Amino acid sequence: MAEPFTILPDDEHNRVLARNVHPSDHVNPRPAGRYNLIAIGAGAAGLVSTAICAGLGGRAAIIEKHMMGGDCLNVGCVPSKGIIRAARAAAAVRDAGEFGVHVPEGVRVDFGRVMERMRRLRARISHHDSVARFNELGVDVFIGEGRFLDDRTIAVGDQRLEFARAVVTTGARAGVPPIPGLEEAGYFTNETIWSLTELPARLAVIGGGPIGCELSQAFARFGARVTVVQDEPQILHREDPDAARVVERAMVEHDGVELMLGSTVESVSVDPGAKIMTLGGAAAGRTLVVDAILIAAGRAPNVEGLGLENAGVEFDTRRGIEVDDTLRTTNPRIFAAGDVASAFKFTHMADAQARIVIRNALFGWLPGGARSSRLVLPWCTYTDPEIAHVGLNAAMAEQQEIRVEPITVPLEDNDRSILEGDDTGFLKVFVVRRSDRIVGATLVARHAGEMIGEMTLAIKQRIGLGKLADVIHPYPTQAEVFKRAGENHRRAAFTPRARAFSKAILGWLR
Repeated sequence: MAEPFTILPDDEHNRVLARNVHPSDHVNPRPAGRYNLIAIGAGAAGLVSTAICAGLGGRAAIIEKHMMGGDCLNVGCVPSKGIIRAARAAAAVRDAGEFGVHVPEGVRVDFGRVMERMRRLRARISHHDSVARFNELGVDVFIGEGRFLDDRTIAVGDQRLEFARAVVTTGARAGVPPIPGLEEAGYFTNETIWSLTELPARLAVIGGGPIGCELSQAFARFGARVTVVQDEPQILHREDPDAARVVERAMVEHDGVELMLGSTVESVSVDPGAKIMTLGGAAAGRTLVVDAILIAAGRAPNVEGLGLENAGVEFDTRRGIEVDDTLRTTNPRIFAAGDVASAFKFTHMADAQARIVIRNALFGWLPGGARSSRLVLPWCTYTDPEIAHVGLNAAMAEQQEIRVEPITVPLEDNDRSILEGDDTGFLKVFVVRRSDRIVGATLVARHAGEMIGEMTLAIKQRIGLGKLADVIHPYPTQAEVFKRAGENHRRAAFTPRARAFSKAILGWLR
């Protein structure tokens, strides 16, 4: 039987979640001989790889010590998007006057109900990753800690599981900086913030990456006074600087978030009823008094306690498990996928890598093979506006010595954006110089994540930017920016000589 398992707060929704992802009445099966594939870790990569293996008729097992569904379902994508949607509703009410709609009482946020809605929807979604569903798919589910004994055997409790191939999919956890006094003062991470039932009046967020920006904007919209302390001079340092500046202005000017860029937290102390943060860097000499602290300062791979050294798998506690382009580790029988082995810590990246593992681990004897470097990876930061990106940006292209030129279309030139009041973003497409080959794109728009797929497809299928000018989009939609980018590229390629020739032909036809 699994250990009793409680998710806080202990309400009906979290009890449903627990029954699905860590059922207390679960009994681990007897190992079914030698498995074709065993995954340690039931996040996206582990779930996808074992489900596909079982679907192909193979023997598959998955081992999870905590919660099926991993970070995405339980403490990441799902709960965060749930509260971001509620925050967007609060902002819509706040800004309704701009549209001639007057709400007499203004914005009143019931934070307890916001979080209850999130827990209810998370519980509803959790069936997809549940122990019961994976049993139905033919995957043996083991609840407990998996540890390699050697290059062919994994122990779970007092049972030993033999494998032909294994994949480590243990993910990553919140990185916590070594700040004096932080442990004593107490803090939240993306793994614990969801237990809140009351809104902190004053919230400090350490880190200005995607998690920090998404949650700081959401909590500010709920009514908290939010301060972000970021050691970099720019939030979202992976993103195009122009895109980051748009989001920065929205957070500060529209939602009231205070940004302390180029600043650090030197120490934290506790005063009755408050936490006092002493700052350094650009904010040296200042103190910040808050009620709660959220750590959003990066992720650390989960490599401890797995017995990787027993299986000859090389790893680093900071970078994770060492893999080649096929996602094979230093042990040719063992692969790794997802956050534990990737610099790009996204659920959809873990999903894509799981499919590479299946191809190479189970069918490696076939010619060719799947490679991680061939993936065309989009990502999205779910601020308002969102930033979606795919392929290369200017800095990446320069590093790879690819000469590119940008084609930029501001949303203020897009009719739907104007009508919606969402005209502060832009599309920036990078093409190889003197060609229309697309190598990357960044889109800043309210629903950029829903739109970036068109650019991803164009890059993947090598559809030139000029060809997008021929794609008909419904009018008016924000997606017309892709067509406009294609038209702008064609116009730029229409040289004075070509124009003179065209003018002469048209003159002859009069």
